[in-house]
Amino acid sequence: QVQLVESGGDLVQPGGSLRLSCAASGSVFSIYAMAWYRQAPGKQRELVAAITSDGSTNYADSVKGRFTISRDNAKNTVYLQMNSLRPEDTAVYYCNANRRFYDAWGQGTQVTVSS
Repeated sequence: QVQLVESGGDLVQPGGSLRLSCAASGSVFSIYAMAWYRQAPGKQRELVAAITSDGSTNYADSVKGRFTISRDNAKNTVYLQMNSLRPEDTAVYYCNANRRFYDAWGQGTQVTVSS
């Protein structure tokens, strides 16, 4: 089992930036693929960005070029750098750890983009 705790969510103006962090504990971090998901009210949870254990990344089309996912295995932490934020980015952002058919989720952190 791995425990995940997100932080960094905030209220930010359109065009602004935030960096989300996800701290992992309780298991070997480096073997897990990590991802960020988000869920807006009334909408399905969607994959935002993912990074494999060897550093390969992929992004949702809606965030590519604006968001960057990274990981620091020495710190057991995954990050999501979010730039040029838009109101439609408003959602609860969740950290996910995955290996084979195992999934672990954090409790989420609220990101609100509004003027």
